[in-house]
Amino acid sequence: MAKNRKIEVQGAEITVVSNQEQDFISLTDIARYKTDDTSAVIGNWMRNRNTIEFLGIWESLYNPNFKPLEFEGFRKQAGLNAFTLSPQKWVITTNAIVLTVKSGRYGGTYAHKDIAFKFASWISVEFELYIVKEFQRLKEEEQKQLGWSAKRELAKINYRIHTDAIRTNLIPPELSPQQINFIYASEADLLNMALFGKTAKQWRDENPDHKGNIREKANVSQLVCLANLETLNAHFIHQGLPQPERLKILNQTAIHQMKILLADRNIKQLEGND
Repeated sequence: MAKNRKIEVQGAEITVVSNQEQDFISLTDIARYKTDDTSAVIGNWMRNRNTIEFLGIWESLYNPNFKPLEFEGFRKQAGLNAFTLSPQKWVITTNAIVLTVKSGRYGGTYAHKDIAFKFASWISVEFELYIVKEFQRLKEEEQKQLGWSAKRELAKINYRIHTDAIRTNLIPPELSPQQINFIYASEADLLNMALFGKTAKQWRDENPDHKGNIREKANVSQLVCLANLETLNAHFIHQGLPQPERLKILNQTAIHQMKILLADRNIKQLEGND
């Protein structure tokens, strides 16, 4: 599913559309920085021989279905007074993927970011630099958002395995709901003690102004480790190990794993620190 975002460049709103991990930027919005007659500006740019050669080379590199003979026909005509070329004609004739024409709310001509930056440079070198800067800022924000989403998903990993082990092995029949909740909370705090060195209540007492709980404030490394500890604790529960013994082993495991995770490059990228 396509994802639409906006970046603001020198007072102009530029639409960025992502589809299948590829970013396309609105040439129509970029052209509007120069004039309201955006179609004419884009058409003039596409008549240029350098533009056609750049489009053709890009397609040859990334599009296995590109039609090189049709591209050669356009290249030979480029520069002639009577030569015109629209984005739609380029796409249909050469089976191109670098440009797309959309209708509707986010309508206009879009180009892969590599081409969009080239077009922005043709409009204004200064404008291109600002677009590149804002686009990079957008991607950095998305990387941080990815880390936040990953934290939420990691918090769920192995949760069911852990709670199933508790329910099967630690909860006797005919307990009240309050007693059952106490057992679940006790095992949750076992993991909190092993990883964070404190219970949920201790953390709340130390952070009275913070909303949420100790796990919601955890970083990606801690949540990866927590997911692993849940699996281990479930295994130890099935084995019948008493809680104090489990706490000791889990704490040693947490210390060892955190040293590894904190040095891992992929984890750093999820955290947005690299």
